Amino acid sequence: MTLRLLRRVPLLLIAALPLAAAAHTGADAGLHHGFAAGFVHPLAGPDHLAAMVAVGLWSALTARRPWPDLLWAPLGFALMLLAGALMGLAGVQLPAAEPMIAASLLVLGLLVLTRQRLPAWAAAALVGMFALFHGVAHGRELAGESGAALTLAGMLAATVLLHAAGIAIGWTLRHRHRRAPRIAGAAVAIFGMALLGGLA
Repeated sequence: MTLRLLRRVPLLLIAALPLAAAAHTGADAGLHHGFAAGFVHPLAGPDHLAAMVAVGLWSALTARRPWPDLLWAPLGFALMLLAGALMGLAGVQLPAAEPMIAASLLVLGLLVLTRQRLPAWAAAALVGMFALFHGVAHGRELAGESGAALTLAGMLAATVLLHAAGIAIGWTLRHRHRRAPRIAGAAVAIFGMALLGGLA
């Protein structure tokens, strides 16, 4: 009985992904700076949360081997997210940032849905481009807060954790429960389309 329940945990986590993308969690309420504030910041934005989990999920579903295939896209996302956050803290604005964030969800959702495999450099470049816009949005939200270095460290730690969660789910489901990742990918893509429609 316990073993059967444990086998269903990945399915439950996949099912929770669309729910996490449905509403703002408000997890960063009352936290303004420091590691804790940075850590909960990506968790409080459903668009950022869904994108980061989807990156890990896509990497695991399409990896030919565990190392280093699993890491190219998550590393590209994390590094460019940090670069974008530093740009946002410095006051840099990117044109069409919100539409690009919404488009990232649409594209990442479709990649998960179709299990489209890309060369490692192309996967890192694609998610890195999207991560730059996510990072600038984060950085601009945190601009003016004290303890920026600790806040960014917390944000990066949460990003890595969300990637790891997506990888763990995807690796568990890659040879079984093929329908569940497709449902999750479709949900993320639909969420992206809804955000794009709201911006039109």
